[in-house]
Amino acid sequence: MANQSMKIGRNDVGSNNAVYIIAEIGINHNGSLEVAKKLVDVAIESGCNAVKFQKRTLDVVYTPEELAAPRESVYGTTNGDLKRGLEFDEAAYGEIDRYCKANNIDWFASCWDEGSVEFIEKFDPPCYKIASASLTDDALLMHHRKTGRPMILSTGMSDLPMIEHAVDVLSEKNLILLHCTSTYPSKLEELNLSGIATLRKRFPTVPIGYSGHEPGLGTTLAAVAVGACVIERHITLDRAMWGSDQAASVEPQGIQRLVRDIRAVEAALGDGHIRIYDSERPIIDKLRRIG
Repeated sequence: MANQSMKIGRNDVGSNNAVYIIAEIGINHNGSLEVAKKLVDVAIESGCNAVKFQKRTLDVVYTPEELAAPRESVYGTTNGDLKRGLEFDEAAYGEIDRYCKANNIDWFASCWDEGSVEFIEKFDPPCYKIASASLTDDALLMHHRKTGRPMILSTGMSDLPMIEHAVDVLSEKNLILLHCTSTYPSKLEELNLSGIATLRKRFPTVPIGYSGHEPGLGTTLAAVAVGACVIERHITLDRAMWGSDQAASVEPQGIQRLVRDIRAVEAALGDGHIRIYDSERPIIDKLRRIG
């Protein structure tokens, strides 16, 4: 297998390195900086390597008709009221930047438009995440590429030719692909974890990870067992909280267990070299018959 390693923040990511674990906060902060900080704390206490947010320029991403559409929420009566309520401004992101750096955890964002990339650039992020929905947006991919930063691209809602085209636009250098199914929550029979091996074979120099939206944790551990070197899961303080992504997210105790068990799976996978361990030698002396 070709080299599949790169640097994100303080972490070496890819072949022969510890799994890089991203806690996706997304919009689960519900527009509250206090909730956002609590979610960062959850990620830190669980041992995650990074937290991720989402950034949109609303007048670019949505049409006036979409923003004016009726939609009841805690923020008002239109879809625009909701979307505006979920967006952090520069001051809020400045506080997130300060808080994450003070606590030695990487943070970055998935940017849904070119202006949002320019906005997040102010904070010198260690990388960018590109959402599955943006995989076919060549102009946005090229705008990301111009920053020269590492990219993490999710591959939900895409077939292999689409992914190949996106990789050509972004370049295989400093790129990570995350196998993904973009339903919330995802059906187990549609996770297709064998796709991780397919991507590893097709892009031998690109680290391959997994972004999961399924119920439970076992299948995310299985993704590590079949070769995922990056894991991303949404986190929430409580799945019963208001918000579209909360139900497909992992609560604090769940993300703690997931990180713990990922580290256990890593240790158990080993290096593949078959050997006799020193701990087995007394058992050989006691039980084995030779000849």
